[in-house]
Amino acid sequence: MSIYRTHILLPIDEGTVLAGVFEVKRRLENELKTRKLDKEIKVLESGTVGLVGKGVILTVYPDRMYYFQVKENDVARIIDEHLLKGRVVAGLAHAPVADMATAATAEKSAKVGLTREQRRVVLDKTWTVDPQNINEVLAAGGYRALEKILGDSLSPEQVIEEVKKSGLRGRGGAGFPTGMKWEFTRKAQSSAGRTATGTEKYIICNADEGEPGTFKDRLILEGDPHKLIEAMTIAAYAIGAGRGYVYIRGEYELSIERMQAAIDQAREFNLLGANILETDFSFDLQIKKGAGAYVCGEETALIESLEGKRGNPRVKPPYPVSHGLWQKPTAVNNVETLANIPAIISNGAGWFRNIGTDKCPGTKVFTILGHVEYPGLIETDMGTSLREIIFSFGGGIKGGKKFKAALLGGAAGVFLPEPLLDVKMDFESLKENKAVLGSGAVLVMNEDTSIVDMLFSIAKFFAHESCGQCSPCRIGTQQILQIIYRIRQGKGLPGDPETMLNLAETMFKSSLCPLGQSLIMPIKSALEHFPEEFKVNNNNEVNP
Repeated sequence: MSIYRTHILLPIDEGTVLAGVFEVKRRLENELKTRKLDKEIKVLESGTVGLVGKGVILTVYPDRMYYFQVKENDVARIIDEHLLKGRVVAGLAHAPVADMATAATAEKSAKVGLTREQRRVVLDKTWTVDPQNINEVLAAGGYRALEKILGDSLSPEQVIEEVKKSGLRGRGGAGFPTGMKWEFTRKAQSSAGRTATGTEKYIICNADEGEPGTFKDRLILEGDPHKLIEAMTIAAYAIGAGRGYVYIRGEYELSIERMQAAIDQAREFNLLGANILETDFSFDLQIKKGAGAYVCGEETALIESLEGKRGNPRVKPPYPVSHGLWQKPTAVNNVETLANIPAIISNGAGWFRNIGTDKCPGTKVFTILGHVEYPGLIETDMGTSLREIIFSFGGGIKGGKKFKAALLGGAAGVFLPEPLLDVKMDFESLKENKAVLGSGAVLVMNEDTSIVDMLFSIAKFFAHESCGQCSPCRIGTQQILQIIYRIRQGKGLPGDPETMLNLAETMFKSSLCPLGQSLIMPIKSALEHFPEEFKVNNNNEVNP
């Protein structure tokens, strides 16, 4: 067995694949072999490191040095300078420094932007193991939680109680307590009046990530698909389901490919299928591709689509926990929500509650994008301030510009101005400030950004994605789009902002699903925090 002095990790995600990561990998392996270094330096694929838009990323361990925008022609220079001479390659390093004479260089690099140290619960293995190698996953602790509940013969009720005690809340936006959802599903009666068990109940993972600016679930799926399989198997055991579905956005080709490979490997290792780990518990998973409809992120529309129908939301109640897939009790959980489960079961509810805040335990995965130096993915404790997320993790406003606003939670989120930069990023703190955590997207805008333009883009998105099933949303989104378009063109009418807000409030009260109900949040927050940008003078022009 070879012992390597250095490991080089190449994060594989949709962005790095398009940038040519596999070409760089081949050149790197060939160069190391030619120089007879392949026995002491190992090249490995991994999941995302969290950085996006930086081309091919190369991470050298144990130095923990990150190189961005790596091309094939850079490989020889990295080997010569870094791997042989111990010097950082100028122009490619994440934190450029003079040399690597001491460990201070690696420490400095680790504290800059998205590569700084993070407490990782969800993303703990996404950049340290090859997600397509189940042996590496097992060596890193994968499936130990499943082994614990089956090996120690924990009852489904005990598993649910542990999740309830952990305080885990849904990470898809609504923040509903996960343990309670599982408990409702387990106790639900079938349509025939009998307690539904086995294949009469279902667990569904909602991976139809359609919120603009959100890509956390995609990177979790690409970086650690086995964690999702383990979590869904545990959930199935808890609620009494025999079958599960992962509903993945059809555009997520790499996620689908890696998820299917992981499912196949799990079956081969008796971690899925009949009599899992030689017990009497059986459960299997299947992938279902979404067709790109934003509304299918709503759980009942997703279920309709999964059944082969048009993805329109259902009237609620009844809720999926009692009348879900094919009218059977169904638990629908978000990717990030499920990704917390193995750690909770392995480490205990008390351990999880010591992270984050009292009312919102655990970590949260955020996507930072817009006018920041380092756009990408981070995982940090619930309750971390918006200021720290933007200026510490994101590296601050790009180009030395001033901060103007952040749109939190995606298109169905709220605009927060500079005075609210110190708000804590958790469900309760944001609720107190009339904001929402939503999907975890943080879109940062500098001083030159037009809030009117931003709101126009949001209104256009909602109008395009409305399923048209209910008239408040179908008609209201189009009317709001016309008003904001008029204001944007400098032809706004007196009373237009008020009319737009009234329409959004009517949609909030009467729309069938969260799509129509959510437009009020960006509109109300934009008008409240940036009213001067929407004022119309007597000449029907927006004030500059």
